[in-house]
Amino acid sequence: MILAGDIGGTKCTLVLFDEDGSSLKPVHRISLPTRGFPTLEALLADFQKLAQQDGVNLANRQLKAAAFGVAAAIIGGRALSNNLPWPVDSQSVATTLGLAPNRMLLLNDLVAAASSLAYLKPTDLMQLNDAIAEDRAPKALIAAGTGLGEAILFWDGTRYRVTPSEASLTDFAPRNDCELLLLQSLRHRLPRVVTEEIVSGRGFRSIHQIIFPGVHHAFFDDPSVDPAARITQQAFEGTCSACEETLHIWMEAYGAEAGNMALRVLPFGGVYIAGGIALKILPKLKDGSFVHAFTDKQKLSSQLAKIPIFVVLNEDAPVLGAAYEALAAVRG
Repeated sequence: MILAGDIGGTKCTLVLFDEDGSSLKPVHRISLPTRGFPTLEALLADFQKLAQQDGVNLANRQLKAAAFGVAAAIIGGRALSNNLPWPVDSQSVATTLGLAPNRMLLLNDLVAAASSLAYLKPTDLMQLNDAIAEDRAPKALIAAGTGLGEAILFWDGTRYRVTPSEASLTDFAPRNDCELLLLQSLRHRLPRVVTEEIVSGRGFRSIHQIIFPGVHHAFFDDPSVDPAARITQQAFEGTCSACEETLHIWMEAYGAEAGNMALRVLPFGGVYIAGGIALKILPKLKDGSFVHAFTDKQKLSSQLAKIPIFVVLNEDAPVLGAAYEALAAVRG
């Protein structure tokens, strides 16, 4: 049995897998709120209790390995992140699970998601344009959620290798007067304005309040409400024109950042959009604004138009990628 997880700033999804030949079969899945636990170890202990209540007793079923995709930079077996409420240490987690250190893997969550691409089904993907992927060409994955993550895949002659990136912490580059206003306003609040401040869940509120200061929603004053979810909800319902424009501004910034990544990598094997926000705003992703901002790169616009863009529809892609990395570790 293999335990895999997606450890995010908002929620943690944990899945137990049984080996089925060279494939993995999920047998138990739970999602828990990240900030509902003082440590990852406490969350894992709760998971084991809930699994046992559902008839899955880890004490009676040998756990061979575990791997977690974490919304963080992984350095020296530790996860370093501004979006997690607690530290994550590989050795400590291995001890909690009763595993040898070499059977416990910590991965950047985007590395985990990128590792899943080889195992996703055609129904797990939705293409946004008509471009055709080049065989064995580089690929890129970008995911906006609580934060922003990016990863790159290169063909090594045998298979795709994934390399992490901290591109979300690059300086935000405004493309128009609206985005310049965002930058100028955020500079008064923050020591440095990085791309993640706009292209992430918290970016929705910043855009709305800066661009539409005269439109105030009651949920802005309620810490229990996710402003991004309410803004996008009202945008799709058509009940708030400021919310509609906020969603459009955010989407163009997302597409532009994906295009910036494409300029750095030239991923003619495809760009993959993952993360929790993408699944909640699919209608907006399909309206062409993302693709237009992605390709709007002057002399190279026609070249970027040849890069296929896919939305990853499987929300458990990071879990799946982490699970197969753990399986590879087990098999040496």
